Amino acid sequence: MNVPIRILLADDHRIITDGLKGLLSEAPDMECVLTCANGREALDALGHLAIDVVLMDIEMPVLDGLATLERIARIHPRPKTIILSMHDEPAMVQRVMELGADGYLVKDCGREELLFAIRNVHAGNRHFASSVVEGLMKQRMATAHDRDTLKELSEREVEVLAALAEGLGNKEIGERLFISPRTVDTHRTNLMRKLDTHNVAGLVRIAVKAGLVK
Repeated sequence: MNVPIRILLADDHRIITDGLKGLLSEAPDMECVLTCANGREALDALGHLAIDVVLMDIEMPVLDGLATLERIARIHPRPKTIILSMHDEPAMVQRVMELGADGYLVKDCGREELLFAIRNVHAGNRHFASSVVEGLMKQRMATAHDRDTLKELSEREVEVLAALAEGLGNKEIGERLFISPRTVDTHRTNLMRKLDTHNVAGLVRIAVKAGLVK
């Protein structure tokens, strides 16, 4: 008989962990070993339990999912990790990927996708919901487009744009770049014309989308 996939659930909503535990109990190749209400409890459990897959939320008290992912990355052997969250924002998904998560599902996913994802990551693959991947690809395409827009700017204009996005005024930018405040104002006017926006807020949005500032 095959050894079942040993799963740890971490979510501070009891109704979620109870529901997931019931769902997993119907899968003959899976076993819910423990449920935890936060990342700290999960890490403590991983210190003395053999767990194959950690399925957890991002928003939890005491220690959230992102901080927990960072700490799980130091465990050897490291269990597989799947984030199950209400959020599907590309920036959040990107951060989770950077932290080494093996999978990302949105909480409106179906039973079959959840079970498939668990089996998939346990087998050594990565599994990210199609809606999550689509959102991430759209963001990357938009960022690439915005970066292409910046190619029309001079190196000095890009420097001024980045400084404006940091919230610096003309005098502060001038001091940083060793140019006069009047020259900064000229660059700002040219930036608005080239980027087809009418205020500094518009310039800041473009700078952020293009990745000039975080």
